[in-house]
Amino acid sequence: MSPGKEAPPVLPHLPPLRRSAAVLLLVVAGGLAGCADPRADVALAAQSALVGLPKGTLLSCAGVPHRQAASGALEFFTYRAGSIDYYAPPPPPVGYGWGYPWGYPGWRHRGLDYDPWDYYPPRAGDVVDNRCEATFTLRNGAVEQLVYRASSVGACAAVVQNCMALVPQSLPPRPTPSG
Repeated sequence: MSPGKEAPPVLPHLPPLRRSAAVLLLVVAGGLAGCADPRADVALAAQSALVGLPKGTLLSCAGVPHRQAASGALEFFTYRAGSIDYYAPPPPPVGYGWGYPWGYPGWRHRGLDYDPWDYYPPRAGDVVDNRCEATFTLRNGAVEQLVYRASSVGACAAVVQNCMALVPQSLPPRPTPSG
């Protein structure tokens, strides 16, 4: 670009207000894409990719189910994964309880005193439920359906990840070099 010339606008065909709205939309979309959970993507892909998987292969890659039942020609294998995680606040400083700095009897600054007022109960968000229950429906010895009961679908990836490693991944065709 030569001196004295201005750079062309990034989105020249849009008026300024729409241009800023378009930029804001791109920023928000990029931010939301950063929140994607790859474990949830694996679990959701498994719901279709594992259909047709033989019973023996399912047992070898997912293990023995926690619960199983049969109804007519259908078998149900249920697997559980995940945990409930509790994130406690940090412990209070030692010895600065009720009565500090005067030190009422029994609440003195004595090393590891327990003071019920020093510890605050957990706040909302301190407990995270990462449990999943995955139920495979089998007909004639092959997976027909996979359903999840979960607070977080990402937790279900732990059940299906070994089986997904056995499923051939479809890759987009590579472009051939023209020559």
